[in-house]
Amino acid sequence: MALFGKPKYTIVRLKKKEIPDGLWTRCEECSETLYNKTLEENFKVCPKCNYHFGLTAYERVNMLFDKDSFNEFDRDMVSVDPLDFKGPKTYKDKLKQDQDLTGLKDAAVTGEGGINAKRAVLAVTDSRFIMGSMGSVVGEKITRAIEFATKNKLPVIIVSGSGGGARMYEGMYSLMQMAKTCSALSRHQKKAKLPYISVLTNPTMAGIMASFAAVGDIIMAEPKALIGFTGPRVIEQTIRQKLPAGFQRSEFLLDHGLIDMIVHRKNMKNILSQLLDYFG
Repeated sequence: MALFGKPKYTIVRLKKKEIPDGLWTRCEECSETLYNKTLEENFKVCPKCNYHFGLTAYERVNMLFDKDSFNEFDRDMVSVDPLDFKGPKTYKDKLKQDQDLTGLKDAAVTGEGGINAKRAVLAVTDSRFIMGSMGSVVGEKITRAIEFATKNKLPVIIVSGSGGGARMYEGMYSLMQMAKTCSALSRHQKKAKLPYISVLTNPTMAGIMASFAAVGDIIMAEPKALIGFTGPRVIEQTIRQKLPAGFQRSEFLLDHGLIDMIVHRKNMKNILSQLLDYFG
């Protein structure tokens, strides 16, 4: 017989406070959990390990150019399907998918505006759109932007963020853009004697790196950006040798003379402004 009778319990279930999605981001480098607002205020750079997250083309424009000063060129230019390419997905389906995903018509945004009130022409590639690869539209938009700068005696800045090179869906039409963009830059730099600044971000690879990204009067890069023609794993498998630590990263390439400077994202606008002052 129980001395005090059977105890009675009341179970109260507390509702877990719901946390809205999209408030936090995990750093890809150090796995730190970052509050998105803090990350945005820090130019999308991890405050713990200095990892530079990828930026969209328009985020890059807004970061570099004075507010409301950017005048975009050829916004509605779209690729055709010259080879009637078919695979697991057709080229037309791939274009439509990435247009819906990114809100872009293709992988490049071009235009002109002010950097601390200094006029310049800008082109940016966006790795979210078919890996930022260069098809006929990317090459044509960049070439037109360069020619506009040459005609109007303006400096050119190209920010490369492309994990892909020539766009295989367009075959030779894509490969032609490497020569076309470099020819336009040659006329701009050598004949018109006007400056071109190349900014390399993570990643800048393949046909992009083998063309306009590598011919700047000044070549700068963000920290730890992957830069090269073919990825390190492919190179190791081909030459059957272990590559040096940090191979194809900005710091390694600065030490070996391929690039001129490494610039933290928060300083990029002011450094570009100073270079434009220097070039006059």
